[in-house]
Amino acid sequence: MIEKRATRSLTLLHTNDLHSHLEQTAQIAGYMKEVRRRVPADSLLLVDCGDFLDRARPETEGTDGGVNRNLLRMIGYDALLPGNNEGLTYTSGQLDDLYEGLSAPVVCANFRPLRPDRAVSWLVPSLRLHKAGMNIALIGLTAPFNDYYELLGWHASDPFEAAAEEVDRLRRESDVVIVLSHLGIRFDERLAETIDGIDLILGAHTHHLLEKPLYVGRTAICAAGKFGRHIGHLNVSRNPSSGRIDIDGGCVPMEGRKEDEEASAIILSGREEAKRRMSRVAAVLDNPLDWAPDRESPIAVLLAAAVRKHTGAEIGLVNAGQLLSGLPAGAVTEETIHAICPSPINSCNMRLTGRELLRTMEESLLPEFYELEIRGFGFRGHILGTLCYDGLDAVADLSLPPYRRITEVRVNGEPLRPDREYIVGTLDMFTFGVGHVGLKEGRNVQYFLPDFIRDLLSEALNDEALLLQTRYPRLRLARQQPSRSSSTQE
Repeated sequence: MIEKRATRSLTLLHTNDLHSHLEQTAQIAGYMKEVRRRVPADSLLLVDCGDFLDRARPETEGTDGGVNRNLLRMIGYDALLPGNNEGLTYTSGQLDDLYEGLSAPVVCANFRPLRPDRAVSWLVPSLRLHKAGMNIALIGLTAPFNDYYELLGWHASDPFEAAAEEVDRLRRESDVVIVLSHLGIRFDERLAETIDGIDLILGAHTHHLLEKPLYVGRTAICAAGKFGRHIGHLNVSRNPSSGRIDIDGGCVPMEGRKEDEEASAIILSGREEAKRRMSRVAAVLDNPLDWAPDRESPIAVLLAAAVRKHTGAEIGLVNAGQLLSGLPAGAVTEETIHAICPSPINSCNMRLTGRELLRTMEESLLPEFYELEIRGFGFRGHILGTLCYDGLDAVADLSLPPYRRITEVRVNGEPLRPDREYIVGTLDMFTFGVGHVGLKEGRNVQYFLPDFIRDLLSEALNDEALLLQTRYPRLRLARQQPSRSSSTQE
């Protein structure tokens, strides 16, 4: 039985889903320094709940996460939770480089190496701390994307089973049990409903902002939104009479706050290092590759061909919105490729019937699809864009009614058969039902990690055969409609 004793208040600062918004992170660093000046170290706890970095940010990409690592070290967190952006976009060796040697342990109870003989010194399932006169238990949980994780050498077990086991083990020896969660708000609510003994859940992943704690039973749920626009600031104390844990506070907006100079210097150094490392010439083009989001364009066709080749598929299918611009003739650097294709998205293949494929192709001719704005799921572009293909040829008459516009499709020279299954090489985000929901129904999905689609594009830019093939259209329009936009990077 824990002795009922008077305690001081614990100041708990928490961040989540910063996604390499480095300037906002510099604001948070300044706020944390202010708090440190007035709160004793033994009464202060700093934690991050995952997705601290994002490889769409050039400073992160060009330093292999080094700029983020330096900010973590400088801010001085007490515990870190791996989000899917850390776990899914880096190999196990790269994660070792990122986390090894940091003063803050990575806490996650349902994340471990796939090989049981692989030792990972930086990872622990839970953490015990003594602060503000209280025994505090921290338990980490992350979303179990095992179709991806197991290709990268990790296994993520059921978070509810892992939580129940850790809470049962730690509850009797702890005044406060806190879960760091990168599961999302609905899973956090379910966690609070189904597992007794959790005092506080600090959430992430679904980018939800809870300006004040949300209570499910006796469990408080808190989260600080996304991109460093807020920081969670809580006061946690143990009532000496009832033994109940009292939690108050909420989220503090960072808008208008000054960036910390030390953090800004780290970001500037990372930017300079990234520019040096990404200045390598990846390809030299004899001809420009144009791009448009709302119609077939050579660079998007090249990406479709690269995905088809990499996945060994009969058909390649990508959305033009994965690209943000075309390429001029001449030298193309790694920095430029990253700028026009920033999304940390992987390729996959799946089986679709001709009927399913045809419906998706029809959708792609409609503005409500190709103008659709998308957020998350690895996508770092702006709009979905039209679909571009390799391995098939089609004819469309845009004067016909929707879903009856494609008048002919041939796959590698043969007429499309509605009931036949085709192996389609495409993008992993479609398997989450993003944009074209029908692609989520693809069967026998196989993911290809760790290469991103920009790695495939970089390789294709040096493949003369693929470049030559981009000169002829895959989708011929029997009746043209005016293009809404077109661009080539200057």
